[in-house]
Amino acid sequence: MQANTAAQVQSSAGMRKAALLYNPDSGGSKQRERDLRASVEILRAGQVEAELVPTTSKEHAAEEAKRAIDAGCDTIFACGGDGTVHNLVQVLANTPVALGVFPIGTANALAHDLGWPFRIPAAAKAALNARPRRVAIGRVTCRGLQGVPTTCHFVVAAGIGVDAHLFYKLQSGVKQRLGMAAYYAKAWHMWFSYAMTRFRVEYMQTSTSSPKTVKVTELLAVRIRNFGGVLRELAPGASLDRDDVRLVFCHTASRLAYLSYVTAGLFRLAWPIPGIELSFAVKASCDYGADGTEGKVYVEADGELIGSLPAEISVVPDALTLLTPVR
Repeated sequence: MQANTAAQVQSSAGMRKAALLYNPDSGGSKQRERDLRASVEILRAGQVEAELVPTTSKEHAAEEAKRAIDAGCDTIFACGGDGTVHNLVQVLANTPVALGVFPIGTANALAHDLGWPFRIPAAAKAALNARPRRVAIGRVTCRGLQGVPTTCHFVVAAGIGVDAHLFYKLQSGVKQRLGMAAYYAKAWHMWFSYAMTRFRVEYMQTSTSSPKTVKVTELLAVRIRNFGGVLRELAPGASLDRDDVRLVFCHTASRLAYLSYVTAGLFRLAWPIPGIELSFAVKASCDYGADGTEGKVYVEADGELIGSLPAEISVVPDALTLLTPVR
């Protein structure tokens, strides 16, 4: 009775019609299904015309998102993790349709940063009082997995080098086949065996500044401040309120330096790590060096493997509406 009373007020987020997209076969349970259906009723009690839309793949999710937009939805909820968010951002970028997040994935970095509750009914209640927030998003263009140029947007982070190589070696199906413990064990082993291939980065801190060039073994372009969980701040200074990305350059091939940087993030320490540097940038062009670098360097966006070098990272201002809970 109390839950219904809390949702009787009309949505202050300006929502009139919303679609909740989820994959029932992705780590689903009967309880999660019940929670999602309860969230639909909470939104409807808040005078939002809401519908739960099951999807079977990222391609199907994109089709359903486009169908929802054509049907007049002003808000689409990604009911899943950062992969689900990433897929829907590709559709909602440069449209007025808002993206909401019901976090039921593994990492849920964007949900942590925005402050979404991690219980689905609570997230639905929060959505009724949430505020639309227009933000910039990242854009990365690279050589696609099929050898042709590809472009996608990202809202959390893009990575080139070590982390993307792990995504290449550990395709998503491995996680389901091995289980999370074996998945992380395999990733740990591969991280220690990675060759730390160097590549060149040319970046601009502002649209009018002179470009700077560095050689690195890893580049991260981060948009959010809080990744949640134990990691929290991976790139201090990053924020969705900015029209740039926070670049993390790893000049070093030292695995100890990598571990030290992650440890600093775990404990929110600010000590300088030799060989690791941070900068803001509006654009970064990445390519193999002219010194005969061997080995392919891969590119990921929001944890999704998208291709390899050469790559260009940029920022698209005022490109996405995020539904953000009131804290």
